[in-house]
Order: sequence, then structure tokens, then C-alpha cells
Amino acid sequence: MERDELLRRITTFPLVAGELARDMLAGDFRSVFRGEGIEFDEVRRYEQGDDVRTIDRNVSARYGTPYVKLYREERELTVFVVLDTSASMFVGGGAAIPLRRIEQAILAAALIAFSAERSGQRFGALLFDSDTRAIFKPKRGRSHVMAFAQTALQAKPEGRGSALESALMTASRLLKRRSIVVVISDFLSLGWEHELGSLSEKHDCIVCRVSDPLDAEIPNVGLVTIEDPETGALSTCNTASAAFRSAWSEWNAERTALCTSIFHRFRLAHIELSTADDVVRILKNFFRSRKRRA
Repeated sequence: MERDELLRRITTFPLVAGELARDMLAGDFRSVFRGEGIEFDEVRRYEQGDDVRTIDRNVSARYGTPYVKLYREERELTVFVVLDTSASMFVGGGAAIPLRRIEQAILAAALIAFSAERSGQRFGALLFDSDTRAIFKPKRGRSHVMAFAQTALQAKPEGRGSALESALMTASRLLKRRSIVVVISDFLSLGWEHELGSLSEKHDCIVCRVSDPLDAEIPNVGLVTIEDPETGALSTCNTASAAFRSAWSEWNAERTALCTSIFHRFRLAHIELSTADDVVRILKNFFRSRKRRA
């Protein structure tokens, strides 16, 4: 899909995000994800029945009478997207299904970003391919969300491979408070499992695995040369062979099962998002389901 057309779709998302914020995320995420902790608000004179553990010794000593600290629930949450822009994400797109993995991933990320903006939360993001390419520190505001969308639309993979493990580690270092972290990737790399588990211990993590219908079933188009986008390796394949097509489908099924088992091991909510899917419907159904379970 052309970049201008994608941008046009994204610029309509503030309207859609209003509905998403209400239907999927209960207005401000708190019915699905509750903020943790409390933050200091003010002090007042001690009154009978106050918890003595809340007495502020410094203020009490200064004024010669007991004062207690008052706290308020910490209601602000950060929504943070880790977006894969590596070479394998740029596979797909055609007459039947015009979206590539990267384009569907950007649409999903933009919807999440505008839903966070609509509900008054801070939004941040990290884009990576073979290395971390861009970091958007959590901020509020539509201009911040649009800057992220523009950068994502301009992304082109540099180098070979996917630095998913490093990106997860970087996100963990950046986020000091418990946050909602959405990892959007095809997960076609190795070695990220430990860092994903570590991140999920500190934050509410959601994984969105982006796929293409060709992953599961390759058509019979005769003899073709296929390039691995991550390594550049070339392979000539006979797609007319039923055995080859079967092996292709089996490998994809095994990879899907492996990712699913890892997600379940860390008790992560995960979204399966195909380039053929309606991203608004998929995200709405997912968050609505989480709201019911919560």
C-alpha cells in the first residue's frame, strides 16, 4: 500500500480511537489495567484515627505538632509500543492482500497510540530493525503520536537481522514505572525469550504477532527463487511440489506453536494479526475480551 494512503487511514484514527477507548479500553485503560502505587499529594495536621505510619517527621518537627502525609492513587499510565521494522516485516503485499506486515503493524501501533492519546495517557515507542532506530519517550498529545506515525511510515530496514532481544532490553531500561507495553513483531528471530519474560515481570505486556497468509500456504507458481530478507540467502524452490508446499506449511505451524507456547509460559496476552485482517476489529475484540475477563 502506498505511504500516502496509509497516512490517510492513520489520520482518520482519532475518530475510531474514541470508540476504541470506550469499547476496548474502558475510557482510560483502568478497568483493564489498573495503575500501581500511590504518589504524595500534601500534608495536613494529624487527626485522631490517622495511621501513625503516615506521620511526616520532618514537617511535624518543624511545626511542633504532628502532620501526616496524604497520598493519591497514581492514575497515570504509560502505553509503550515496541515496533519491529526489520527486513522480514517488509515481506508481503500484492493485488489480493495489499498490506505488508510492516504496514499492518504500523496501523495497529497507530490505533493503540491514538487510543492512549484519546484517554489521556502518555504514549511512547521504540522502533528497531538490526538495531534500535528511534525512541519516542512517553508524552501526551496528538502531535507526539503523529510524529511517531510519520517516523514509522518512513522506516526502512538497515542492516541484516532483527534486534528484538536488544529492543526489549532497552524498553525495560527506559520504563521506570509499571506500564502497558505492546510488542508488535513477526517474532522471526531467535534469543528474545528471556528478555520478553523479564519485561513481562515488570510491566503489563501484550504481544502482537503479525503474519501473512503466505506464511501458512504458498501457492503453486512453479519454480521460484526466494530470498531470506534477514540474511539475504537465496534458495530456488519448486512450489509445484506438493511435498515442498506441505513442508512450508508445517514449518510455519511449528513456528506458530513455538511462539504461542512461549507467550503462554510467561502468561502473556497475545494477538494474532494477519495482513488480511481488519486491524480495528481484531484490536477491538481483543481488548473487549480482556475487559470482560478483568
